[in-house]
Amino acid sequence: MKLLSSEWLKTKRTPIRWLTFFMPVVYATLIIGYIALRGAGQHTEMLTFQVFFEAWTSFVIPIGAGILSGFIVYQEELAGSFNGFLSSKTSRHSLYLGKLGILILTLAVSTFIALIVLGIGLQITLNVSIMWPIFIATVILIIIGTIPILALQLWTSFAWGMGASIGISIGGLLMAALMGATSLGDKVWQFIPWAWPVRLAKLPGAYLQFTPSMQVPPEAISSGFIFNQLVIGLIAVMTGLVIAVIGGIIWFNRWEGRKSHE
Repeated sequence: MKLLSSEWLKTKRTPIRWLTFFMPVVYATLIIGYIALRGAGQHTEMLTFQVFFEAWTSFVIPIGAGILSGFIVYQEELAGSFNGFLSSKTSRHSLYLGKLGILILTLAVSTFIALIVLGIGLQITLNVSIMWPIFIATVILIIIGTIPILALQLWTSFAWGMGASIGISIGGLLMAALMGATSLGDKVWQFIPWAWPVRLAKLPGAYLQFTPSMQVPPEAISSGFIFNQLVIGLIAVMTGLVIAVIGGIIWFNRWEGRKSHE
């Protein structure tokens, strides 16, 4: 906790706090405005679910992960070209995990803020309520699926800087949009980290179609498809997380910083 607190203090007077607290509010407000223009109807909740989470996982997360990782590392570079950071008495793996931890924290906080603003805003403006357990479960899956991406972006930011991190995030956006949000990635999405949050976020949506009047659940649920996809996704995420975190820590333990002209 002390390490996370220290890392959070470093974000003072940086765009990181604005991105964490202000951007989700703007995003949720735009989604509410879009739903309001479409008009409330029988399928408003499903439409909200699809638009809100698909745009968040396909566009916001890839770009956000690259920018946040780049900023968090860049501020250490500005503070003496990593000299003070690397000469700290704190162990190297703790320093690295501290940076990863603050990235995960900002991701979780911003995603939950966006969801809360969305749910309350829909209720106030359109008198539309959402099934909070399903939406919250989706947010949790998104966070889990995004952690390996954050680990990869952090590694990239330390190794090559903010420019490379943002460049990779743009490529990640394309992969998320094509392999995660469309049928093009049906057979390969589990091998593409940027597709994991998108695919995992889709799964709880099937339960929005399950009404009390149904004698059996929707086919996607009763056939075991949702469960199988969840297992495949979680295995892929855990494997990617172990590789990205352990690989990043091993590399970081030997890293001596970047020269200013690099």
